[in-house]
Formats: sequence, C-alpha cells, structure tokens
Amino acid sequence: ALVRRLASVETLGSASVICSDKTGTLTQNEMTAVQFWSGQPLTITGDGRHADGAFLSESETEQNLEAHRTVQLALLSGLLANDAVLEAADGDNEFKLVGDPTEAAITLAAAKTGLHVTESNIAFPRIAENPFDSKRKLMSTVHRVAGSIPADLPQLDVPYFVAVKGAPDVILSKCSRFMDEDGNLHPIADIYDTARAANVEMAEDALRVLGLAYRPLDAELSEVTPDSTETDLVFLGLIGMIDPERPEVKPAIEKARQAGIRTVMITGDYPITAKAIAEKIGLLRPGGKAMKGADIDDLSDAELAEVVREVDVFARVSPNHKVRLVQALQDNGLVAAMTGDGVNDAPALKRADIGVAMGITGTDVAKGASDMVLTDDNFASIVAAVEQGRIIYSNIRKFVFFLLSSNVAEIMIIFLATLVGLPSPLAAIQLLWLNLVTDGAPALALAVEKGDPDIMEQPPRPKEEPIINRSMRNGIIIQTIAQSFSTLVAYLIGLQWVTGATFGTILSGGVDWDTVGYKELFLAQTMAFLTLSMCEMIRAYTVRSERASLFSIGVFSNRYLQPAVLFSLVMLFMVILVPFMNDIFHTTPIGLNGWLIAFGLGLIPAIVEEITKFFIRRQNA
Repeated sequence: ALVRRLASVETLGSASVICSDKTGTLTQNEMTAVQFWSGQPLTITGDGRHADGAFLSESETEQNLEAHRTVQLALLSGLLANDAVLEAADGDNEFKLVGDPTEAAITLAAAKTGLHVTESNIAFPRIAENPFDSKRKLMSTVHRVAGSIPADLPQLDVPYFVAVKGAPDVILSKCSRFMDEDGNLHPIADIYDTARAANVEMAEDALRVLGLAYRPLDAELSEVTPDSTETDLVFLGLIGMIDPERPEVKPAIEKARQAGIRTVMITGDYPITAKAIAEKIGLLRPGGKAMKGADIDDLSDAELAEVVREVDVFARVSPNHKVRLVQALQDNGLVAAMTGDGVNDAPALKRADIGVAMGITGTDVAKGASDMVLTDDNFASIVAAVEQGRIIYSNIRKFVFFLLSSNVAEIMIIFLATLVGLPSPLAAIQLLWLNLVTDGAPALALAVEKGDPDIMEQPPRPKEEPIINRSMRNGIIIQTIAQSFSTLVAYLIGLQWVTGATFGTILSGGVDWDTVGYKELFLAQTMAFLTLSMCEMIRAYTVRSERASLFSIGVFSNRYLQPAVLFSLVMLFMVILVPFMNDIFHTTPIGLNGWLIAFGLGLIPAIVEEITKFFIRRQNA
C-alpha cells in the first residue's frame, strides 16, 4: 500500500469501516467461464489459462457444438463484443489473457470451441461500437459479414449484425425473441421467466453471469447509438464465470472485525452473486442484508444513514451511489475507507476519509483522487495498511509520551529543588545532553517499534481524539512523580555525601550553600544526572507498549533499541569517567555504590510504568 498523503496514515488508525469493491479486491480477478445456459445448462470444463475444455450436458456427456447453433452464435457474439485478446504462452495450448478478466474468460471459452479472435474479426469485421457503460450495463458492436465465412465459424445469412453482451436482466428486457438450439426463433415471453430463474440459480452459486444476444440487420445502420442498436435483440444465452475469492481475504475480514472495523461490499455485480461471495468470505454478518443500487435512489439521505447500519452488500451500484453511501456512513460517525478504480469513482474517493485506488486496474484519475494506492489490488493489503497506520500512530504516541514525561520530570526536578532552597540538581549542559543524547537515541528507536500484539484487537481510535489524551496525561503525571522522586533522592544522597548533613538538615535549610564549592556539588549533580539518565534508558523498554507488559512483548524484540541504549550508555560513561569532560558537564567519577544506587533508583519509574499498565489492562478487560 502506497500512502500518497502523509496525514492519511493517522486516519488509517481511526478507520472503522472499509467499503470494498468485489472483483479483483475481494476476489482474484481471474475469471473462468464454467457454465452456459440456453434453455439447458452446460458445464464448461478446463481451467482459465488453457484452451483445452469441453461443454458437458447435465449427464456429463460432451456436446457436439456444431449441432448447437445457438451456443456457437452466443459465443461468437460474446467474442466479438469484446476487447480482450489471448496471447500464446509457453505451455501447450496455453494463453496469457490480456484485457478485462470477464471478457478474457468469454474469449477463452470461445477458444475451447474453436472460435478464435483473429479469425472471427476477419470474417466479421467491427464497423462500430457502443462501449460498455455502467448505467446501461451493456456493450454492443456492429459487424459486417465479409464474403464467404469459414466452415468452422457460425454461418450467417445477413450482411450485418449487432453483437451484444451485458447484464442478464438488461439483456432480457431488450430482447424480443430467443433462439432455440436448432436456430429457430420464438417470442422471448416463452423463455423469459425460465431465463431469469436460470440467472438467479447461477448467481446463487457465486457465478458472475452475463447475457449474450445479437440482432441481425438487413442493411447498415445510418446511426449507431445505444438506442438504435440495442433493441429488438435475439436472446442467445447466459454464460456464468467464477472469480475465486482471494484465500487471504476471509482471515483479513475477520481480523478487521476483531479490530472493530466493519467491511461493506459495494459492487456493480448482480445482487445474488455479490451476496453469495459475501457469505463465502465471511463478510455478511448474521442478519446482514443486501441492497440494490436502484433501491438507494428511493431513500432520502436520513433514511440511507439508517439503512447502512444493517446492509453489508450493496450491488448494482453506480458511482453516484458510492458518494451517498460514504456520506451515510460518515453521518453515523464512522471513518470510511473507500476503494475505487474508475474515473467515475473519483468523487467517492475524494469524499471518503481514506480513498483507496487500485494500482493494477485503477485509472490515473482514481489514483490522483486517492489517499492510498494498492499495488496488488488486494483487500488484505487494506487491512494490513490499517494495522500499520495504527502501529505508526501508536509509535508517535510512545515517542511523544517518552519525551514529554522525561522533559516535564526535568522541569519538576529543578522546580522542587529550587522551591526548598537547594542548588540546581542539573546543570544546563546536562539538560541539553539528556535531551539530545540520552533521550534522543532511544526515542528514535521507539519510532520503529513493531507494535502491540493486540493492536488489531482494540476498537478504532476516535477521529477527534488528540495524541495527548486523558490516558497520556495521567501517564505523564505518574511518570513525572516517579522520575522526580528517584532523581531527587539520588541528589539528596549526593548532597549528604558532600556535606555530611542528614536529609532533614538539608531539606530544612540547615546547610549554608555559599560555603560549599561549586565543584564539590559536582558529585551530587552527577548522582542526579546519572539517575535520571538511568530512569530514561530503562523506561525506554517499558514505554514500548501502552498496555502490554514488557515481558509479553519481549525485552529485546526491538532490534534498534539495544544499539540506541548502548550508545546512550557509552556516551554517559564518557561524560562521567573521562577527566577533561568533567568540568564541561559538571560531573565527577563516583564509586560503585553510586552506580548501584543510581541503577536501583532508575528502576523505579519502569516498575511504576508496568504497574500502571497492569491497572490499564484490568480496567479495559
């Protein structure tokens, strides 16, 4: 997934609904024609790459298609009203399909009967066309019969004809006659209900069904428009194609559901087919419904906002329906991601919180209107991108929390010490060092944390929630107290070593600090500096998750953190142990006891952090 707009990474972490197309995103976009119907069902054998196959009857008897004029003419019509081509591949009788997968499937099915693109286009050259349109749901081409027709092609006794393919219900509505298997014509009313029932039955088997028809012409049309060509058609049959679901989609949908993200299918396909696929991949919730685009037109915006709560599949939709559906979901307070690939999908991609364009089949217009592009056109990549968006946002929060809590603690340490009349526990150069080196390297390592193990089991983050939310504010207060306590205790121990006075005497103002040389205070400042450094380096491990314990995520699972902490530790050693750096950084070497005390006190904020996370887990359980 290529993110085109950086701000959308944050939005990805808030996504609560994914509106996905079916073909190519939830399915493999590798159509294979498996069934044909023209009064009787025929099964098409073979795969979606080789021209080896046969047409079998219900009794699994191979059919001689030379005796089935209707099947031949139907496949010819589907082959001619078609822009896909077959390119020879390396294997025997194997082809590479180039073009729209649906058209390619019809082309290969025709090749299994001996009908090929080149030969057919020579015998019946195309002289005009009406391209497929999402509103008409049809494609029609006008052809001239060129001289003598080869014996292996259907024989036509007219000079011109129109080849049509498209949605079965639309095809049937434009047909006035149908052709039986012997080539005789009958009124469409005789077969209309049976054809519709066959279409429904094929769609319920999760097949994508197209209707095939043609129109014989006695003369060339003076005007080629949809109205002049796509009328008075002869119905030839239905062809059913299967587009297998992607194997990774079902787990991805379940993963999204666990993350509180709902998946909605929005497709131009037939409703029954869309619903059958939705059931197979687990997209359709118990009690979930399917709705046609035509029904959306009958609803007001308020009514549609109510309907989208229960409907999981929207079929036969047009691009303007997508815009209304996105708006309806947003009216319910959901953060919507919308997929699209066509020019007409651009408004919906713009309207969605996250517009997702297809990288393979998507147009440049769709990509330009999107926030994210899927290079593999795969739904699972959307879910993976949402997960990465959550991880990135979570890492930003860890980064901010780590630095803010450390910096607020530094301010509080100096403020409290000054409040009781103590010399400053930290020199200005030490504060600069803490921010640039001790905090900086581990904080950068936190930015590439791999994420909490349960990050896709948490509900989506509210879109309006700020990075510094109530939970982080409470964490900053708790950590400020813990780090301030550890550092000030270490500082008091250092002052006690320097002056020999008790804690009570030091805190009550019983020490005249003017009599204490500033270099003598280096020991106490070193204890404070070392302890605060230890607090921050050890805390870098516990702050890697806002909920999970350190041991559940693995102490050393972030391979960048160890070098970062080691670098900070080595630099800390240099500042304290290298003589010429002592005057610069107000430090002095301390004995083993000092290091042990600083390490022990440095553990306190980390332990407090783990205790805090324990209560957070209990509260959210």
